[in-house]
Amino acid sequence: MSSQHTNDTSGVPAVGADSAFRRDHVLRDEAPQFVLPLVVRIEKAEPPARTDALETAARAVLVLLTDERARGEGEWAQAVRDWQDARIRKVVRRARGAEWRKAEALPGITVRGDAAQVRVFPPVPLDGWPKELAKLQVSGTDLDDPEPVPAAGGSGLPVLWLNPDLGMSAGKAMAQAGHAAQLAWWELTRAERAAWQEAGFPLAVRTAARERWAELGGSGLPVVRDAGFTEIAPGSATVVADHPALRARLRRPLRQPL
Repeated sequence: MSSQHTNDTSGVPAVGADSAFRRDHVLRDEAPQFVLPLVVRIEKAEPPARTDALETAARAVLVLLTDERARGEGEWAQAVRDWQDARIRKVVRRARGAEWRKAEALPGITVRGDAAQVRVFPPVPLDGWPKELAKLQVSGTDLDDPEPVPAAGGSGLPVLWLNPDLGMSAGKAMAQAGHAAQLAWWELTRAERAAWQEAGFPLAVRTAARERWAELGGSGLPVVRDAGFTEIAPGSATVVADHPALRARLRRPLRQPL
């Protein structure tokens, strides 16, 4: 992970240490496949707002990546490395009541938004889910925003822009927002990562206007392209990660490592 970097002042992305796109990487489809489980709490009486759930899921991925247990010699570190060496799969399931209490009893981290609660767990083999999570439903994560969602462009926040032409369920969009947050994380320098983490990983998730989406697609910012396992066609661009540090870098050349 990024904690292994020794050059704190480097202005180049920290991508080499913890990204599946490092140069010496084995073919991702040939590696054992792991998945990052996320469980969103959806009580019948008080479901979270859709945008709140999406933003909380994205932050949950970042919180997991920076947890001491996921870094260096931590107890989750090998599972995280194995997961990042293969396809970066995330699956969102829902829980309520006793199901949620059982999920919270398993090793993981609960991240809270305005009202949303998402628990993220260390990666598990694709066919090796804990029984308490394996029985949870993937479907049923369709959520709505009961109030208008404020605009985010120009706020100075990192924004994860959803493709306006894809009708994704809330669960699918949560996983895709998590992917986008992770792609942005990989592209940041160590100092940029530290600043984002210290601020509590503020971010927004919004659906882009079509004209904005067209601009984002050619901007050079990180783009999530779905593998096509569920809901949408393989190769579909689902989210663009618009982090201010990455956008600023597009206007100036990257420093080369010494």
